[in-house]
Amino acid sequence: MTVRIMSMTDAEHHAGLGTLHAERGNLPLDRVDVRVDITGLTSQVELTQDFVNVFDVPLEATYVFPLPDRAAVTRMRMSVDGRVVEAKLLEREAARRDYDDTIASDRRAAIVEEERPDVFTMRVGNILPAERVSVALTLVNPLAYADGEATFRFPLLVAPRYIPGAAMADGPVGDGYADDADVVPDASRITPPVLLPGFPYPVLPAINVGIDPAGFTLSEVRSSLPAVSTDDGRIKVQPGERANKDFVLRLRYGAEDLTDSLVLVPDADGDEGTYQLTVLPPASVAPPRPRDVVLLLDRSRSMAGWKIVGARRVSARIVDTLSTGDRFAVLTFGDRIECPAGLPDGLVEASDRHRYRAIEHLARVDACGDTELLAPLRQALALLRGPQGRDAVLVLVTDGQVGNEDQLLRELSDELQHVRVYTVGLDQAVNAGFLDRLAKVGGGHCELVESEDRLDEAMHAMRRRIGAPLAHSLALHADGLNTIAATTSPVRLPDLLPGVPLVVTGRYRGSASGTLTLRGTTVEGGDWSAMVTGQRREAPAVTAEWARAQLRDLEDRYVAAAGGLREDLEQQIVDTSLRFNVLCRFTGYVAHDSQVTRVVAEGKCNTA
Repeated sequence: MTVRIMSMTDAEHHAGLGTLHAERGNLPLDRVDVRVDITGLTSQVELTQDFVNVFDVPLEATYVFPLPDRAAVTRMRMSVDGRVVEAKLLEREAARRDYDDTIASDRRAAIVEEERPDVFTMRVGNILPAERVSVALTLVNPLAYADGEATFRFPLLVAPRYIPGAAMADGPVGDGYADDADVVPDASRITPPVLLPGFPYPVLPAINVGIDPAGFTLSEVRSSLPAVSTDDGRIKVQPGERANKDFVLRLRYGAEDLTDSLVLVPDADGDEGTYQLTVLPPASVAPPRPRDVVLLLDRSRSMAGWKIVGARRVSARIVDTLSTGDRFAVLTFGDRIECPAGLPDGLVEASDRHRYRAIEHLARVDACGDTELLAPLRQALALLRGPQGRDAVLVLVTDGQVGNEDQLLRELSDELQHVRVYTVGLDQAVNAGFLDRLAKVGGGHCELVESEDRLDEAMHAMRRRIGAPLAHSLALHADGLNTIAATTSPVRLPDLLPGVPLVVTGRYRGSASGTLTLRGTTVEGGDWSAMVTGQRREAPAVTAEWARAQLRDLEDRYVAAAGGLREDLEQQIVDTSLRFNVLCRFTGYVAHDSQVTRVVAEGKCNTA
């Protein structure tokens, strides 16, 4: 198979991967190796990170790093001095105690914890002088698919995030540059230094990708980083490319390759299994119906450069596509909210005059101020509390670089159930985890744009998707398949959008046979349905992907819950994580070496 690899251009050449922090100084990563194996619409990633103690005493190091927000971390290994130690997954506090006890006994240990869906912390202790320690993680990650194109995205940078709220009086819980705040109590754990003090260049990643189309017709591969094909048919990012943005690989598959499917994967033990239903709607748009559309454009200082230019273009195109039967409002925000001059307050008819005024306002928008996102989201949702019979649509154009994701979902989750939310993320290191969560809670879609070159195709896709859905009010019905209650993910089935596959996963008990039928209502009020017969498969990746999706749904419910329900949800999250061996915010992978290290004075190790 010969496929041309096309480069997607970029603009920024600053920033780095993160830092290893220690009391004696910063320890730059010596090596980051990302080995990716893509099979159809699923990928398995082996991420190996090496670092070396360049000082003359043992150290403990802390490292904050990004991972794909939808990836399931299913394994961790630590290699040191020729030995490989397999990590175990424990409840988070138990993992920390295990790690601390191991460090206190003068043995090497490593722990990995999740801070956000796409931000993780690693600590490695008792690293001897001149010693190399390697920590490897295994990830299972689904590829996003729409309009015949599959996208693999791997973040290489924890971008700076705006931290709102009042600083807390207590000491920081992490080593980041931001103070912990009342609405972001772990701010210091998600804000690592971007450039390494004392080191002129960030780490250079080694990225190697193998692609098995698995029956799909692969016609084109596009890479956000310059890459070449190797003799063994793999794709290798060219040496010297700095880790200052997401690595994005787009695969063009045949338009007719993906069909409706129901995969049934029995567990290795017991009488349960996982199902994965995929329904592919046509790319054609549905007949229009009246909409109320509120467009939010982030004009904060983090949007400076090509991002604000792209945001203006995307926003103007959305306004220009509105019809006379629609009503709309445009809100631009940083640390204050502004509306187009000359337009009445609230929703206005999408007349030529009103749309022209809005586009005039958008053309003058420049980047300034902090990213205060809660107030504009509240105002937008208030505007959409309108009469029944009109689609309520919220479009957010932003880079998503905020640290108060949990606060936003906690305070807005109820209102988000009554609108359809579309997020457009513009950045070379976008906060994909938050924007995808927001879109899923709002039953919509997240579109990520990593460069100006992708704006046109993204705008074309958004134009079709913010129109009337092909079907709404979807519900799942089983026949012959004993599905298990409260395991379906996503919890809120989104509307059926043109060209965007709807993937629903869950658990079943008993025989791996039967059918699932997805039923909904068309724009005209008619019935719509798709029935798919199950096919038994041996595909453990499907179970890992379901577990990760289920954990994210439970975590979003946990954020919005209170009292006893919150405690019950936390226990469900821990139980699911441990049963299926997938890392989450309440568990941690910990590995400890059996060999005692050589120590310094009084038998103690210097710690970060």
